[in-house]
Amino acid sequence: MAKKKRKEPCDYGFPNPPFTKEMKETHDILAPDIFPIHMMLISEIFHMYGYRFVVLHDSGKAVIEKGLEHIHNDMCYPAICTSGQQLYALASGEYDPHKVALIQFQTGGGCRASNYIWMLRKALHNMGMDDIPVLSLSLSKMEKSSGFRITKMMLAKGIVAVIYGDMLMLLKNQVKPYEAHAGDSQAVVDKWVRELTEQFRRNKGLFGRGFRRNLRGIAEDFHRVERLNVKKTKVGIVGEIYVKYSPLGNNGLEAFLESQNCEFMVPGVLGFFQYMFDNQKTDRRLYGGTIRGAIAAKLGSTLVGRVERAFIETLREYPEFVAPTPFSHICELGDRVIGRGVKMGEGWLLPAEIAELLEKGYNNVICAQPFGCLPNHIVGKGTVRTLRNLYPKANICPVDYDAGASRVNQENRIKLMLAMAQESEAEAAAEPLTV
Repeated sequence: MAKKKRKEPCDYGFPNPPFTKEMKETHDILAPDIFPIHMMLISEIFHMYGYRFVVLHDSGKAVIEKGLEHIHNDMCYPAICTSGQQLYALASGEYDPHKVALIQFQTGGGCRASNYIWMLRKALHNMGMDDIPVLSLSLSKMEKSSGFRITKMMLAKGIVAVIYGDMLMLLKNQVKPYEAHAGDSQAVVDKWVRELTEQFRRNKGLFGRGFRRNLRGIAEDFHRVERLNVKKTKVGIVGEIYVKYSPLGNNGLEAFLESQNCEFMVPGVLGFFQYMFDNQKTDRRLYGGTIRGAIAAKLGSTLVGRVERAFIETLREYPEFVAPTPFSHICELGDRVIGRGVKMGEGWLLPAEIAELLEKGYNNVICAQPFGCLPNHIVGKGTVRTLRNLYPKANICPVDYDAGASRVNQENRIKLMLAMAQESEAEAAAEPLTV
């Protein structure tokens, strides 16, 4: 019996023009803004390797409507947002459609996110732009292109950029609500993006002493920012990976919380990478995954674990900052709520991160979810009761984000959560001290 031929991307009915070596010098690569601080560093890495990488920052109703115009509304909200940013940029006239390519970041998981590439090609076909290449940036090597290659050094720098981005995000979120002079925290971020970019050009700051020295330097600069001694309501943010971080996806959630006199914490991106490594081991244990994949995951977990320890040990020198929880303990927290076999979307990591935030004193948690994202609704809303039983002070507020959802309703739900937080704080303050 003849072996069945594997389908190529072009078999799906839409053109798949290659990104050639010549295009590297002539084409802008348009990327959606997923992790605002991290993307600043990642884009610089692409630039230093000769790619004309552009992170799009367009936002607002017009961007969402452009996504809805060409992406079926049964698709998840992150697809509409990320593709909408790219299609809006193409329609704006700012970019030459004959000298542009689009890129999507994919994890290759078992959800609709694995179909973004095909949807984008269909949208381009409907817009009469079949000659625009669509690139996939994925650790699972979904596709290859002769003119677009991620070298080992680029990959190493990208992973380190994620770690630095986590440090900058974590400390900025803890310092900005209290800064005595507006803009000081952002100035520290901008300084270190410039400094790290220059180091990356010289292949410095990636490992060993240079890496640890940079972590201490970042922590020290945030430590020096003058802060006010004022009280803020502490809020944690978890959820689907795009909506959790992207201002377009969550309707400017972080800016809204700042306006409500809050300090917020968002778990780092590094934890999601560790979660994916752990999933490979779970696949081997429960679902018949390959030994090769499990071994690779174990190696990746070990390497990332060393970096994580350097991160945490650095922040222990600055007790005013809240350091991340070791991933091994996050796994334990998740195991108390749901099994690790539940790993579609953010899977068991989502309730584990809620538990992490609750343990750190962020008792008010917003679970940001795309409407209709079944994996995240199951492990988000579906685990709230268990989490409240484990943590009686938990004030958890699931919020759905969708193209048809009302921003006013979203913000009113959050205001109600904050009102409950303030009431709980007032009751705690009124309780008599016991000796």
